[in-house]
Amino acid sequence: MNIVRFLDEQGTAVLGVLEGEEIYEITTLHPEACRDIVTLAQHAKNVGQTPSQLISSLNYRQQEKVYRLQNVELLTPVDAPEVWACGVTYERSRDARNIEMKEKPEGLTFYDKVYEAERPEIFFKSTSARTVHPHQPVCIRSDSEWQVPEPEVGLVINGSGEIIGYTAGNDMSSRDIEGENPLYLPQAKIWRNSCSFGPTIRLAETVDDPYNMDIVCRIYREEKLIFEGSANTSQLKRKFHELINYLLRDNEVFDGTVLLTGTCIVPPDEFTLQEGDLIEIEVSGVGTLSNPVALATRTGVQKS
Repeated sequence: MNIVRFLDEQGTAVLGVLEGEEIYEITTLHPEACRDIVTLAQHAKNVGQTPSQLISSLNYRQQEKVYRLQNVELLTPVDAPEVWACGVTYERSRDARNIEMKEKPEGLTFYDKVYEAERPEIFFKSTSARTVHPHQPVCIRSDSEWQVPEPEVGLVINGSGEIIGYTAGNDMSSRDIEGENPLYLPQAKIWRNSCSFGPTIRLAETVDDPYNMDIVCRIYREEKLIFEGSANTSQLKRKFHELINYLLRDNEVFDGTVLLTGTCIVPPDEFTLQEGDLIEIEVSGVGTLSNPVALATRTGVQKS
């Protein structure tokens, strides 16, 4: 079961069930429980149901009003107070990070070491204000010459670390900034409009095997496909519960937090995003997250 958040005719953010191209709004059917996905999950737990069972009990398909996906403004499926991300969780990511390094040590790099280490790499990625909705522009930095999307499966969790559902995420990255010095990681990862996720949340209890989810990334330039890559969560080095466990250690995690679980899709080394590109990230069972690319600026006015 896939949950979306969108604006109704009054401009109010509401939840809906997406089936094909049709959206069945559920917030007005049970305002107390269906205000947002976290409230829904908690209310279902309180009454001894799964979220999908609670939603099904609302008989949402009997409504007269049905929205068409193409006619609504989609929001991120949860207003995540924080987005965290994991690095070097796939072998391909480790190899790409090693390629980025300007100064390579003899023997094992720190990327090699963290790939094999007990403790995973987890870093802060975004806030609600820095995260853009589906179909809104993600931005590239004005001081980077090597920028890529990072297609990832995102975990939507509550403050206790329970997985509410899965989403598709884009962890925008400046490869040259991180490659210059690993201490520049925050600047290589965090800037205006540097993160997006959606378009849906696939409820956790409706996913048969989260370690068999296909991920596909497509990048278009002037309406032509210039890159396509694919991966599967079976290639993950670490399990989701392991990543969540480390995120929770001595840390306050807020309801509705999104944890991006790392990428296994990396465009060719000579590739960099340009303004006007279109990024599509598709996760099986979740849907396709689509964002155009724009330039980030300090003042909100495009730099020349």
